[in-house]
Amino acid sequence: MTDPNRPEEPGTPVPPPPAPAYGEPAAPAYGQTAPAYGQQPVTAYGQPTGTKTNTLAIISLVASLVGIATGIGFIAGIICGHISLSQIKKTGEEGRGMAIAGLVIGYIGVVLFVLGMVLLFAFLGVLAASNGFTTTY
Repeated sequence: MTDPNRPEEPGTPVPPPPAPAYGEPAAPAYGQTAPAYGQQPVTAYGQPTGTKTNTLAIISLVASLVGIATGIGFIAGIICGHISLSQIKKTGEEGRGMAIAGLVIGYIGVVLFVLGMVLLFAFLGVLAASNGFTTTY
């Protein structure tokens, strides 16, 4: 039996398969099957592929959470959160909720940090004044 796509003489190049008609989906890669109509493509383990999550949104949330534990990282969380929201708007990636959570935690952390510093210096001022420390010029 002869294959119409294989030439009879050895060394003759094999013609490429015909292109799909206009509006017709392209054939899947070798070893893969196309998903049924209306189904989302899945990975080898059956997980839906979905879209990519913005990396800066993840960094924003993690940096803000690290800021809670260590007292630093709020500014990085705020900056990465704003940049990631801009990128998500342009590219349509996922992660908007993480970016907003990183922003909210970051801003609350900065406000609490500033409030804490004001209260600390006020306390130190009251403590110094009550012990008779005065400054004269």
